[in-house]
Amino acid sequence: MLRRLEKKDAPLMLEWMHDCEINCNFQADFAAATMESVLGFIDESFNGDNRNFAFVDENDEYLGTISLKHISFKNGNAEYAVVTRKKAQGTGAAMRATQEILRYAFEELGLHKVYLNVLEDNVRAQKLYEKCGFVYEGSAVDAVKINGMYKTLKWYGIINRLSSFKSEDKLE
Repeated sequence: MLRRLEKKDAPLMLEWMHDCEINCNFQADFAAATMESVLGFIDESFNGDNRNFAFVDENDEYLGTISLKHISFKNGNAEYAVVTRKKAQGTGAAMRATQEILRYAFEELGLHKVYLNVLEDNVRAQKLYEKCGFVYEGSAVDAVKINGMYKTLKWYGIINRLSSFKSEDKLE
């Protein structure tokens, strides 16, 4: 289940941010995060350009963060991002959260496309994205520098196949 991030999620967010096995897959320096910086992120987590949600279990325990970033209503798209606590990896929670946020993106926000980039060597994440319907669109070789090494990004996207029907309906 998705819900807005809450201050009570901050300690469990810091858990994954300070886990080098998880944060090594991101460009941001999450290892430097503090309780104060995480609480600030939570306060700013839901605005016109970004929608950051928690996905939680049946007891409302935070399992991870899933986001639509850089939302462009002009272009009808947004960037997707997800991170899962170790406890929730392999449980299907990220897949269910992804399906839910894609439904939100396409049905509630009316977006045409959701896209993402992922490190080429993050095969586990690529498998999740492909299971959720994202399609590989191409690579950006040596696009980012992480820990002094250049890394290739793979780009994926998913199109709202119903958006063309919706826009035609609006013209009538």
